[in-house]
Amino acid sequence: MPAADPAAPLLDHPLATAEFLVVDTETNGLPGDRCELTEIGAVLVGGGELHDRWETLVPVRTPLSRGIQRFTGITQAMVDEAPPSELTLPELAEQLEGRVLVAHSASFDRRVLAQAFARAGVAWPDPPTLCTVALARCLHPLARQRKLALLAGSLGIDVEVSHRALADAETCARVLCALFPRLCANASTVGQALALLRPRRRSARPAARGRTDGGVSLRGHRKRRVDCSALPDEPGVYIFRNAEGQPLYVGKSVSLRSRARAHFLPSSPDTGWVAQAELVDHRETASELGALLLEHRLIRELRPPGNARHKHDDRWVYLRCRLDIAFPILEVAPEPAPGLAVNVGPLLGRHAAAELAEQLTSLFALRHCGRALPRRAHPSAYGQMGRCLSPCLGDLDPNAYRRRLDQALALFTGDGDGGRALLAHLDAETRAAAAAQAFERAGWLQRRRRRLAVLLERLGGTLDAVHARPRLVLAAHPQQPRYDALWLVGGRVAAAQAVQDPESVWARTEAVLRGGDGRAATGCATPDEVAELRVATTWLATHPSLQLPLSPVPTRARVQRFAARALAA
Repeated sequence: MPAADPAAPLLDHPLATAEFLVVDTETNGLPGDRCELTEIGAVLVGGGELHDRWETLVPVRTPLSRGIQRFTGITQAMVDEAPPSELTLPELAEQLEGRVLVAHSASFDRRVLAQAFARAGVAWPDPPTLCTVALARCLHPLARQRKLALLAGSLGIDVEVSHRALADAETCARVLCALFPRLCANASTVGQALALLRPRRRSARPAARGRTDGGVSLRGHRKRRVDCSALPDEPGVYIFRNAEGQPLYVGKSVSLRSRARAHFLPSSPDTGWVAQAELVDHRETASELGALLLEHRLIRELRPPGNARHKHDDRWVYLRCRLDIAFPILEVAPEPAPGLAVNVGPLLGRHAAAELAEQLTSLFALRHCGRALPRRAHPSAYGQMGRCLSPCLGDLDPNAYRRRLDQALALFTGDGDGGRALLAHLDAETRAAAAAQAFERAGWLQRRRRRLAVLLERLGGTLDAVHARPRLVLAAHPQQPRYDALWLVGGRVAAAQAVQDPESVWARTEAVLRGGDGRAATGCATPDEVAELRVATTWLATHPSLQLPLSPVPTRARVQRFAARALAA
């Protein structure tokens, strides 16, 4: 792409003849300083038309999560083979020289680009920036939705591919071209165009009428700041206290100092405890998961008033089967079942999980009714279709039902990924039905398989029974080779500690498997233990971690090698 004529200052350059580099970025989906580029796409726009295109993948330091790989289509293997940032970013900087940077929600792209340039040791060109969200807000006000695909659709622009950098950059460039004549009608130079789109200062809103906390009016209250300078820039938990030392609020972060300070920014929500906060202390952890578990335990122990509305992410649910009732059923619930049970998950999306439970129930002819078993004189509709063994008639051998239930649960309690095992089971059943010339059943099984494949993709692809997979998990520090170790045994977090050395990991593993650490590896988990397990498994479903199966029991040497490799990374 040839550079624009730099003779005149860019802000005074006539808008009609200015050149724009429309850029879109894809990232690893992590917040703040942990956010890294995975792909950059750029399109040169001049005179209201698209010209050259440029794209590159970008290597990352932190492994990509499964979720972001599915979302963007950019795999770990793709970024591993990407050219070094030290080679590609100077090329992008050269293209930005003398041009206006354009992006959709430009503040985000500009920030992650500047971070990437700083990490690579490349000078950031700091170009003037135009945001197409602001452009649409000013010049296309009838578009109520300003997401890129919806905004493009409102302008008659077809969008075929999204969440890839070059495709989104082209869509953004076409949005710019569609609105460019309106922009030129309202501004004659680049500087005037940027001033036109600059957000207007809003007048101060009146304080909320009658809002109080503990009898103290918050109208016109100015937030007082607590000195957070002693907090480290490390993962952990912070505790705000009042002048008497009583806890007011417990929070966690991968950067304690910046997160604690954020509570006192003008843009942060007004909460009653902020006005009372005088002190802050903290406890460091080696990982975000360690901080989550410590936060959960401290909130339960201290019960600070600021955490009264502390909630879990209710998008995550469990497919569970309680084995302590007659003729057990598959059900979906927000918490794993305690006691004698098999819990599969966590699964993202209640509706998809409920459909999965229904598909499995029909596939293995289990009960469709509720936990209480009704008595019937005649089979239900499912029984008449052969999709239920009809224990409600009172003449079914419990062992026959249990064998069918065991077949269903074996898909999740055995070795490997339950999702692949389920699809392999359906393939085998389909072949058997076809060989027996039961073509109607074979067709029914094929339809079930197609639907289950879709459900597995929506649910994350991997189905594991958390009770049946005792494992040692190492959750990593965001930047350093430090780890928190967790032992998930018997459907609970049996133990957790920072990793000191391989020998200490083996000693704790041995104690957990013997039940000698004060927390039995079997038996009924308490509600608090179930909630703690949910915190851990929900985090593990979306974050990379090192895991070692504890069944069969690994040798001392294997555990020590596992820990040593992590510490040496």
